[in-house]
Amino acid sequence: MAGIYLHIPFCKKACHYCNFHFSTSLKSKPALLEALLLELNLQKEYLNGAPLESIYLGGGTPSILDISELQRLFNAIAQLHPILSDAEITLEANPDDLTKAKIAEIKAYTPVNRFSIGIQSFREADLLWMNRAHNPDQARQSIEWTQEAGFNNLTIDLIFGTPTLTDANWTDNLRIAHNYHIPHLSCYGLTIESGTALGNWVKNGKVPPLDEEKSARHFQILQSLSENAGYEQYEISNFSLPGHYARHNSNYWLGKPYLGIGPSAHSYNGHTRQWNLANNALYIQAIKEGHIPAEMEIISPTQQYNEYIMTRLRTRWGVNPEELDQIGPPYRHHFESLIPDMCLKGWVEKHLQVYRLTPKGKILADYISSELFYINP
Repeated sequence: MAGIYLHIPFCKKACHYCNFHFSTSLKSKPALLEALLLELNLQKEYLNGAPLESIYLGGGTPSILDISELQRLFNAIAQLHPILSDAEITLEANPDDLTKAKIAEIKAYTPVNRFSIGIQSFREADLLWMNRAHNPDQARQSIEWTQEAGFNNLTIDLIFGTPTLTDANWTDNLRIAHNYHIPHLSCYGLTIESGTALGNWVKNGKVPPLDEEKSARHFQILQSLSENAGYEQYEISNFSLPGHYARHNSNYWLGKPYLGIGPSAHSYNGHTRQWNLANNALYIQAIKEGHIPAEMEIISPTQQYNEYIMTRLRTRWGVNPEELDQIGPPYRHHFESLIPDMCLKGWVEKHLQVYRLTPKGKILADYISSELFYINP
């Protein structure tokens, strides 16, 4: 089984915190679409004929594409790859793009069966601070209209830890989401990324640095309220009602192969990883000339171990020491020599044959993973 990710690198506005590759100019959209179609052909053998169980259009803002553009992309994928009948097909969308008419067209004329809506907050003050293109009414309408259209498989993004968001505000955001019975939530703590507007403001002292204590409180509120509402925290930032794990992202964490199409997109086949150039004009030119503007690395056993620890420890599936034997005996020995101390500190627990983070450990996930990494002598 495998997945395909298509990166649509266009946005109406630049969110202050975002470090993904995108452009606010749509002039190159037609040429970029043609390049995506060409790259799908150039990369058609990458997955070796493995059937697709997930297709994900991300960005950027894929909902900027019109129905005919979406159809061209999906038709090309279907001609080049076998697709499972129950494949998860996700379209990322901003609330301001999701009119009733557009949702109806997507339902009628594309194979999309799941929306990922970038809500971020239901509060005007937060949305203005982030420089989002939508308002709270559009946030609510986008959810209600997609549900009314029969899209039962839905996820939304929310951000916590922002300066404008109090503990009570964050609680209200979560309760609104839970009251809509949205089957999947992706909730991310604000991060300060270099090269973003927010990163520059913090660097220049115009905005205070991240309040880590507030972020930790918000994360604990998130865990508690979501559990009470029937959601499982199956990955650090992802919460699901029964039967609604995000298949595409879960496959990333489980190490399944995927093909990334578009500028800045990554691909992985179990042995190598490659990533496309993050420049629209240069990407388009290279694809026109018949070559893929990507760098590639061969994944060493140590990289494989470290990535396994980093991804699996974040999830409900945890780390199985027997699976480390497939990488090599030194790695299992290294892990088993360190993990008892993590358990004693209450950060990790053993469940059947696997080790998983405790609620306390999830707050320290990045630190714990780094402590378990193998450093070549």
